[in-house]
Amino acid sequence: MQAYTGTNIRPSPISGTWYPKDPDHLIWMLADFLKKADPPVYSGRVRALVLPHAGLYYSGQTAAYALKAIAGHHYSRVIIISPSHEFYNGNVLSSAHAVYETPLGMIPVDRDSVLWLAERLEQEKLYLNAIVRDHEHAIEIELPFLQHLLPDGFQLIPLMMMDQSLSTAKTLSAVLFELIRSFPDDEPTLLIASSDLSHFYQQSQANRLDQRLIESLQNFDPTIFYALKTTHKAEACGYGAIATVLLTAKKLGASQVTIANYSTSGDVSRDFSSVVGYVSAIISEGENDQK
Repeated sequence: MQAYTGTNIRPSPISGTWYPKDPDHLIWMLADFLKKADPPVYSGRVRALVLPHAGLYYSGQTAAYALKAIAGHHYSRVIIISPSHEFYNGNVLSSAHAVYETPLGMIPVDRDSVLWLAERLEQEKLYLNAIVRDHEHAIEIELPFLQHLLPDGFQLIPLMMMDQSLSTAKTLSAVLFELIRSFPDDEPTLLIASSDLSHFYQQSQANRLDQRLIESLQNFDPTIFYALKTTHKAEACGYGAIATVLLTAKKLGASQVTIANYSTSGDVSRDFSSVVGYVSAIISEGENDQK
């Protein structure tokens, strides 16, 4: 087994704040969320998920409704795409570390794939910058759930979009499709788009904004929610991540978006004066494409 040292481990900047630091407490929380979640009816193989990325206390239950769909499955790799909440140079960011660390253990980064992506994106005039000791919560917050649900382990490909334009989403999607198709058939890959929805509106207004985004998500056409964002009729901090995952999943044969759950921070805090919206969704091949 490869030995990891402090120089190649990405330490968690949010363990103990965004989610419990104690492994037993964390596992109890994850199991409780999953126990309470009944996934919606969907058909075909799961290709991707859309998940929120607030602290688990606020968004963990909504995430669990979609994540429960992968329980009992195996994935060799998980590609998580998120926005970047801090500024760095580059169109797309990744980790310069060999592993991510959470209270539940180590998750290896697929460094070969990250390096391949960097070279391939450069050919498309996009710059992938690998960051040391980043503080991005939108990738990490998904990891404990994945460790709990995928006990056989997986390799992680973390991608954070500085440039969330539709053109970048389309280019990144095409390159990711190439990468995923290059993997052996017995090494399945799961895609995850990490994004919250509207931020800091009164509950009723947040519901209206978020419903428009959710409807456009179900239409499988990211150009719709780019148009909604431009006209301030909907919001999602990871709109580029959602677009990239939708486009990639569609190339891989997905044809169905099933909304698993929607909530706001107000549903937990009971403060409805300024809320953040959360949605989780399952992107699958649909019954006509089931293999």
